[in-house]
Formats: sequence, C-alpha cells, structure tokens
Amino acid sequence: MEIIVAKTAGFCFGVKRAVDKVYEQVEQAEGPIYTYGPIIHNESVVDDLKKKGVCVIESEEELDKLTEGTVIIRSHGVSREICQKIEERGLKLVDATCPFVKKIHRIVEEKSREGYTILIAGNDSHPEVEGIKGWCCGKVLVLENTAAAESLRLEPGEKTCLVSQTTFNYKKFQDMVEILAKRGYNSIVVNTICSATHERQVEARDVASKVDSMIVIGGRNSSNTQKLYEICKSVCENTYYIQTFEDLQSQNFQSGDSVGITAGASTPNTIIEEVHTNVRFKF
Repeated sequence: MEIIVAKTAGFCFGVKRAVDKVYEQVEQAEGPIYTYGPIIHNESVVDDLKKKGVCVIESEEELDKLTEGTVIIRSHGVSREICQKIEERGLKLVDATCPFVKKIHRIVEEKSREGYTILIAGNDSHPEVEGIKGWCCGKVLVLENTAAAESLRLEPGEKTCLVSQTTFNYKKFQDMVEILAKRGYNSIVVNTICSATHERQVEARDVASKVDSMIVIGGRNSSNTQKLYEICKSVCENTYYIQTFEDLQSQNFQSGDSVGITAGASTPNTIIEEVHTNVRFKF
C-alpha cells in the first residue's frame, strides 16, 4: 500500500505558539490557569491540559466570577472588551492570539475608525470571527458564502473593507471579491487568509486527487479541518474525517492501493503518526 502524508499536515505556527504558551504557564504560573475557550480545537490537547490543571472558560459570565489567576487568550483571539475585562479584574493576561489574527484586528479597528463598513468573509459563529467583530468600531457584516455577497445591499457611497477569517476557503474568497467588484462597490480588499492555510488546502487537493482513499484528521469543531475535508471529498469520494485512529476503525475504512493523509492546524504530530503507522500495518 502506498501512503502519502501531506507535508503541511499538523500544527501551524499560530497553534503551536499558543499551545506552547499554555504549557509554559503550567510550569511558571502561580495560582489557577484558565484559557478563554479551548486553546485549540483538539480534544486530546485540551484533555491533557485539563489533567495539568488548566480550566476552560466558556463565557464572559464565567470570567466575571474569577478573582485571581492567569487567563490565556487562545489562538483565535477575542474582542477588545474581553481583553479589557481580564485586566480590569486584576487577572494576569497572556495573549496567545495568532499574529495573523492580530493583524486582522488592527486592520478592522483602523478602517472602521475611518468610517468603513467592515465585511468579514467567514463563519459568523466561529470564535475567530467573533473576536474580529469585537475590534470593529462601527458597522460590520459577515459574509458566510457567495450567496451572502450576492444579496449584499449597501448605501450609495458606502465604503467597505473586506477581510477574511484566516481559515476561509481561498476560492470562495476570490469569488466574493469578484462579486463585489462587479457590483461596483467602493471596496478595499485585504486578503487575510493565512498563507499556511492556503498551502494546506492546495496540497490536500493535490494529494486527494492522486489516491484511492483520503484521511483528514482533526477536531470536529475545527473550521480549517472541515474545509480540508470538503476540498478532499470534492476530488476523492472515499474521504474520511477522523479525530483519532479509533474513529477510522469504526467507519468501515476502504483503503485501496493508495491512501493520502492530511490534518488540520490543531492536530498534534503524535496523532498523525499514529494514523500513519496503523493504516500501514492494520489494513
């Protein structure tokens, strides 16, 4: 059996940086440690940190109850209001927001102060998008797909600035740009899709087109993994979305003569290696 593992599979820079910061705090911090939301969308990493005493805060209400400790902002980032509240409560703030996401925060803050309506290509309920909205000072709209771009109605002379969730599908973003251009809207376009995300998507499509079966590894709530699955499924019908090797065993996996493996940005190398090894020797 031939097995092709995508070179771009696994932790991206921003995720690795965030996870490393949490483990550093486990070793250094005095008092309780919290992350605002799961540090990454990977259950095995979150469970390991929980065993080491790291608790996950899921809401502002939970944050309001804290009186001491360290709060770590996850790679997705949060709103300006959450950052201010952490500091106002006298808690230690450790910002593990991905630098690429921080760049988006700066762009939307600046442009919204200049009177631009901010358009965000992304999933409105995703924590990264929620955080981006929280740095806007004026009108902000989220475009989840091309249909939303088609139905967009702006006031005459309204200025817009289009940015993107870092893990958004590159082709869909380009389609949105074309739609806005055809409408003649006065728009500034800033492609804020992470280059690593785009490279991962391109390689995933390439690998999937060459194999009989494709395995995509990542957390169920991982936006970038879901997009990888959609891309692979579009060119390789026999595509499987799993979190661990055990998931593959329950899906009646059909390998064929060749298997491709890729993984989302929140997937540890240990899980990728486990799948790689067991696919080779158990199927």
